[in-house]
Amino acid sequence: MSSPRGGSALAVAATVTDPEMPMLTLVDLGVLRDVVEEGERVTVTITPTYSGCPAMATMRDDLRHALLDAGYADVDVRISLSPAWSSDWITEGGRRKLSTHGLSAPGPAPTGPVTLTLTPLRRPIDCPRCGSADVELTSEFGPTACKALYRCRACLDPFEHVKEI
Repeated sequence: MSSPRGGSALAVAATVTDPEMPMLTLVDLGVLRDVVEEGERVTVTITPTYSGCPAMATMRDDLRHALLDAGYADVDVRISLSPAWSSDWITEGGRRKLSTHGLSAPGPAPTGPVTLTLTPLRRPIDCPRCGSADVELTSEFGPTACKALYRCRACLDPFEHVKEI
């Protein structure tokens, strides 16, 4: 069923952006899992990128406000932890947007048991600005826990890398 303003709830929800990486929609990021319309009621399901992600409350509120503003009278945003989100869920378009905005997109998510190590991870990544693979990790944690900080030795630019989860 369509909203009173003529659009679908999915179309409205698909415009909501991630508060920490606003170049990505929740669709690009792969956290928008389901949108169900039943008359004026909309139920949206999202999955956090990781447990305790502080952006989830803002995502929920932004979805709710967007749908209420579009004319839906009753909006329920649900959080689903299963299946767990993976950085593999980021769309190809989302990966291009990250690169366009100077962020390195994650590689394939690890599979199977993940070995705990106290040493920095070596990720095969390229600089999103010049494409060089000659990069160095400057900090395993960036402005958010889901990003690491790198510096390109070729162009000397710093950049953020979205971690594989």
